[in-house]
Amino acid sequence: MKIAVIGAGAIGGYVGAKLALAGEDVTFIVRGANLEAIRARGIKLIENDGTEKVAPHVKATDNYAQAGVQELVILALKAHQVDAVADEVSKLMGPDTVVVTMQNGIPFWYFHRHGGPFEGHTVHSVDASGNLASKIAPARILGCVVYPAAELIAPGVIQHVEGERFPLGELDGSISPRAQAISEVFQHAGLKAPVLDNIRAEIWLKLWGNVCFNPISALSHSTLVDICQYPLARELAAEMMLEAQAVAAKLGISFRVTLDRRIEGAEKVGKHKTSMLQDVEAGRGPEIDALVGSVVELGKLTGTPTPHIDSAYALVKLLERTMSEEHGGVKLVPA
Repeated sequence: MKIAVIGAGAIGGYVGAKLALAGEDVTFIVRGANLEAIRARGIKLIENDGTEKVAPHVKATDNYAQAGVQELVILALKAHQVDAVADEVSKLMGPDTVVVTMQNGIPFWYFHRHGGPFEGHTVHSVDASGNLASKIAPARILGCVVYPAAELIAPGVIQHVEGERFPLGELDGSISPRAQAISEVFQHAGLKAPVLDNIRAEIWLKLWGNVCFNPISALSHSTLVDICQYPLARELAAEMMLEAQAVAAKLGISFRVTLDRRIEGAEKVGKHKTSMLQDVEAGRGPEIDALVGSVVELGKLTGTPTPHIDSAYALVKLLERTMSEEHGGVKLVPA
């Protein structure tokens, strides 16, 4: 399959490397040191058992038109980076090109092909102008939830930490031939990619932890196990999760695990720094609106109070502004 991976950070690099090693025709669309490294040496994947593999023949470019029409486009950027490439993505599109979105949090397409009273509603936290939905047609999109953890440890070098699961789903809940075909491609590459009939429920399940653990960790500089084992922080996380659960319920979403089990799962991950904390420590702009602001927005949309989430959102947005001021007022973005 002819596949373009936009972004070769931790997750884009991991998925792209796995697909390339399985024999797919992979082009990374990437910039800077990553582009130079992949062009020169291919992409290296260090598996969680220490095995090192190199996909030497992948293509890499920063020119979307040069990459040409693809069968599959994997959007592996963070949510607040996607708008910057929206105009370019069309250069990869043929009549049947499928786009798999790998952003955390509530996606820009959430209410498209959703049905009900909010059909077509724009989630302004992640698509303020509606630009994304206008440039990337919802009919092309397959939703995806990213569970693996990986790190970009050097340009063109990906360290896989744990996990292989990338559930996929059509926006309208159908089990389509194209979803099954892409699932098979992922599975052939050693990834677990079941096709779900309710991808939004899976999105909420992951977001349930992200909405609390990310801002708490970024503000307190604490790991998952620290948050879960410190009573005050654990109680705050639980209160935020109850609020998110109430918002999800208003949108017809129920969770397949209990709140206590979700917290216990985070605790078992151990001394892991959330992505938001990693961004703060590295001086990068933290991913806030898709993970926290979107839940605040959907709370208001559904008339659901979210006071604890609102407070955490205000504090991490203030942290973002403070970081920007410390860097001379420049808007910070992930590397």
